[in-house]
Amino acid sequence: MTISRRNLIKTGLAAGTALSIPSVLRAQTAPTADRTTRMVTDNLSVFDPVFTTADATIGHALAIYDTLFAPDSNLMPQPQMVGKWTVSDDKRTYTFELRDGLGWHDGNPVTAADCVASIHRWGQVDPGGQLLMARAREISKKDDKTFTITLKEPLGVLLSILSGGPFIMREKDANLPATEQVTTNIGSGPFKFDHALAKPGASFTYDRNEQYVPRNEPPDGLAGGKIVKVDRVIWDIGLLANQQTAVAALQAGEIDFILAPPVDLFPAIESDPNLELQVLNKSGNDYVLRMNCLQKPFDDVKARQAILHLVDQEAMMRAAVGDPNYFSPVTSIFGNETLMTNDENTGWFKKGGDPEKAKQLFKDAGYAGERVVVLQPTDWAESSNAAQLLASALRKIGVNAELAPSDWGGLVARRAKKGPVDDGGWSIFITTNPEASLGQVATNTSLTMNGERGWFGWPKNDEYEALRAKWADVETLEERKAIARKMQRIWWDYVPSVLLGQSVTPSARRKTLTGLLEVPGWYVAMWNMQKTPV
Repeated sequence: MTISRRNLIKTGLAAGTALSIPSVLRAQTAPTADRTTRMVTDNLSVFDPVFTTADATIGHALAIYDTLFAPDSNLMPQPQMVGKWTVSDDKRTYTFELRDGLGWHDGNPVTAADCVASIHRWGQVDPGGQLLMARAREISKKDDKTFTITLKEPLGVLLSILSGGPFIMREKDANLPATEQVTTNIGSGPFKFDHALAKPGASFTYDRNEQYVPRNEPPDGLAGGKIVKVDRVIWDIGLLANQQTAVAALQAGEIDFILAPPVDLFPAIESDPNLELQVLNKSGNDYVLRMNCLQKPFDDVKARQAILHLVDQEAMMRAAVGDPNYFSPVTSIFGNETLMTNDENTGWFKKGGDPEKAKQLFKDAGYAGERVVVLQPTDWAESSNAAQLLASALRKIGVNAELAPSDWGGLVARRAKKGPVDDGGWSIFITTNPEASLGQVATNTSLTMNGERGWFGWPKNDEYEALRAKWADVETLEERKAIARKMQRIWWDYVPSVLLGQSVTPSARRKTLTGLLEVPGWYVAMWNMQKTPV
């Protein structure tokens, strides 16, 4: 699930997606105020979690879809849609049986065929899915509730891959190619997407799925029982443009929750007896600057290395986050706090950066004044501020840098373009990765270097990818740590992206809204929360 606090649109569906409104869905009678939660989270334009890994899309998918396995608070895989599973003695055949009570929002039962199709579609683009598909001899339905995965060779991280893996869709939706967006929004999860009340650019509404059967276990991370304790959740996207207005609405009781209030408004929130700041993502996020490795100037490794030396992490994080109590430097591609964190090949780090070395490296790359287009999401202040500081730093060393402002939805659409900037392409964008996800080497999209099959920026290094595949094969933690060091050495020589720092950001809520789950990643699990009547 990658990659970031990032999302998406205020002016409609920028990626060309239209909402498909099934005739089986009807608007419901509005729930009472104490059974309705209004949240300012992230902007949403792409509804398909296979088509994009943007946080708003993942949050949307967590609400309406379900998964075969899910990570608990320790990132250990736990069964979710799966009721029972077995593995053969040679560890090459896994048999999964779905638990009872699973049904689609359109009234039909979930079947093994739906799961098989969803795995195949997800496996086209997700790095963990790609690894699974490369190792799989067959993924097939056994009966309506049972399917098998037969491997060519054992894959010890299979359950971990599936826990970060496909949101299960109806077979007819999952039969679409991964390059074509699913827009029907019919899942089997704890919430139903209310198509009748969808107002792109203003709000999206989710209603409690009364037919959902939760697991019996208590909620733990993204695992356990998904018990919905409100009747309706509204994502109030219109307030994203003005965070001061959003905080005023929180104070007035017009909304209940803000995912990421600006740091300069923390004092106002803390001084209000009805409000509370709460860190839901304890390990925080790592800010990352991604470069387009297919186009000039960053098709040259020297130019990419120049950015590595140019970045002043403290200055970047002051621009993005503000309060130094909420950020720290980071030099490992696996973050500061994961099991894979290491110090291999980090001699490039220098407090304050090294602009003169960066300038020389651009010269060594043969830089000839090509435009460097930095994407700037105007509805995400932290990334916007960092983008402006970066563009300024580039200009100071003689780089022809320009900002391309848009909302995040526009950035999401543009970053998918692989062509040159003169044809609407891009050079750099800034996003975030959940710190907790960076130790998941086999499944983290941003840790791939598999070229045009991979994540935006499309770096390619076969030696690195061979190590990433080997990481999934070895059995001990120490072996994986040793491979992670080798991967990091290659990464910082190749430089597909540059780290800007680690941050922890509290959310703001009214004290009447309780039960919010602490989950890894920059999104909200909407089950378990409840409102206390005033």
